[in-house]
Amino acid sequence: MADMQEPVFQIQRVYLKEASLEQPNSPAILLQQEQPAVDIQLGVEAAPVADGVYEVVVTATVHTKVQDKTVFLVEARQAGIFEIRNLPDDQMGPIMGIACPQIVYPYLRGNVADLVQRAGFPPVHLSEINFQSMYEQQQQAQAGEIQVQ
Repeated sequence: MADMQEPVFQIQRVYLKEASLEQPNSPAILLQQEQPAVDIQLGVEAAPVADGVYEVVVTATVHTKVQDKTVFLVEARQAGIFEIRNLPDDQMGPIMGIACPQIVYPYLRGNVADLVQRAGFPPVHLSEINFQSMYEQQQQAQAGEIQVQ
């Protein structure tokens, strides 16, 4: 009987992969007194980069508008490199879809707030995310797509 090796889960690095800020209607839009509407979209991606090493990327898009004009648009991708070994296959999805994003997300929140504030706006504080619920919804959506096909 082969003895099972100990599971490995280590953070190798957390880094800002990409960030952009656009203010296409400045300076005129900055004189508007109306409160902007804010739309926030989040996403999670995971991909292997080497044997037992994975990159997990959490993406945020923050789009603020006054009427139909953009005040600012921020897109940021925060990534982490994780060494994950000797885990059963059924645990890999939750680790990369829940545990890793929970580690990376606070860095993304800070970078988005900082970028918005440096652009001259009050910081946008992304709310806490329940990555377990988000992961379960994605799994249900994928199961529904498989059944439909």
